[in-house]
Amino acid sequence: MEQRVISEPEEDFASAWERMGKSFENAIPTRGDIVEGEIISVRADEILVDIGAKEDAVVSTLDLQRMTTEERHELKVGKRIYVYITRNEDRDGELTVSINLAKAYADWQLAEKLMESNEPVQCLVTGGNKGGLVCNWRGLQGFIPLSQISGLGQRGENTAQEALTAYTNAELTVKVIEVNRRRRRLIFSERAARRESRIQQREQLMADITEGQVRSGTISSLREFGAFVDLGGVDGLVHISEISWSRVQHPSEVLRIGQQVQVMVLRIEPDRQRIGLSIKRTMPDPWTMLEDKYHVGQVITGTITRIVDFGAFVEIEPGIEGLVHETELANGSFSTPKIELAPGDQVSAIILAIAPESHHLSLSLRDLPTSEPQA
Repeated sequence: MEQRVISEPEEDFASAWERMGKSFENAIPTRGDIVEGEIISVRADEILVDIGAKEDAVVSTLDLQRMTTEERHELKVGKRIYVYITRNEDRDGELTVSINLAKAYADWQLAEKLMESNEPVQCLVTGGNKGGLVCNWRGLQGFIPLSQISGLGQRGENTAQEALTAYTNAELTVKVIEVNRRRRRLIFSERAARRESRIQQREQLMADITEGQVRSGTISSLREFGAFVDLGGVDGLVHISEISWSRVQHPSEVLRIGQQVQVMVLRIEPDRQRIGLSIKRTMPDPWTMLEDKYHVGQVITGTITRIVDFGAFVEIEPGIEGLVHETELANGSFSTPKIELAPGDQVSAIILAIAPESHHLSLSLRDLPTSEPQA
C-alpha cells in the first residue's frame, strides 16, 4: 500500500498530507506524523491498521477506551482512517498510533480556519466556573469567558454564577476567537455570535416589515413612557398611550419583561431603525360598540379616575372614560359643589353626548333622577 505521511507544519491539513505523501513515499513514520491507513483487524482490545510501513500499526487499548460506543462500532475492517504516530517501531517492530489524536489534530486545524473565516459553530456546555463556561466542540474542550456571554458581563458574582449553572447541557452558538494548539487553548465568544445574528435578523426584519402588520414580539424593557418589544433583532417602542384602551399610569401595571405580545406596526423609520408599535390596536376598540350599549340620557355608574382643573374623568368600563365638565359636577355653584370627588370614588352620571369616532363621552352629575341607575 502506498504510504502517505504528514508531519505537523502550520498549513492546510489536506495540502500538507498530499505534499508529504508525494515527497516522502518511502519515509518511515515518526512520532507526531499523521498518516492514512486501512483497518485490517478489529479485536476487543486492539485494532491493527495498515499504514504502508514495514509493520502494521497498533491502536492501543487506552486509545480505544477513550472512544464512545458509537465511535467503536464505526471501526470496521476495510475502513480508511487517519492515525497519529505516538511511538516509532520498537525492537519488536510494533508501531503505536492514536485515532483520537489524529481527530484532535484535524479539529485544531478546523478551529483555526473557523477563526479566520469568522463562522459560527455549535458547542455543548459541560460546566462552568467563576471565569465562564466550559464546553465541548467536536473532540476538543473549549472555554467561553464570562465577558463573552451575553448579559453576564456586568452582573454581580453570585447572580452570574447562578446564570452560568443554568447553561449546563445547553447548546450555544459561538465564534472561535482564540486558538493556541500548543497550550491547548480554545476560546469561544457567544456574545460575538449573538451580535452578528442580531445584525442579520435586523437587516432581514427591516426589509420585510411594513406598516399595519401584526407581529409577535417579546417585552425587552419597560420605561415610564412605554415598553420596548424585541421583534427579532430590532426593538420597537410601544408608547404608553398605545399599550391598552384603558388608562395606564406605568407599563409595569399590565406588562412584564419577557412577556410575549402581539403588536401592530404603526410607523417605520428605516434610517434611524426605529419602529413604532401598538398593543391595544391588536384588540377590539371598545368605543366602536359604545352606541350599541349606551344612549343619551342614560344614567350609568362609573369610577373617578382623574380630577383636573376643568372637571373629572369617569371610567364606565375598561377603556371607556367620560368627562364630567366642571359645569356639570353638581347642583349649585362649581366653587361650592355639593359633591366632593376623589379618584377611586364610585359615582352615578347622566350621558349628555356620545361621539365614538373621536372617543368622546360627555357626562353630568347634575339633576340625577331619584330612580336606580342603569348598568
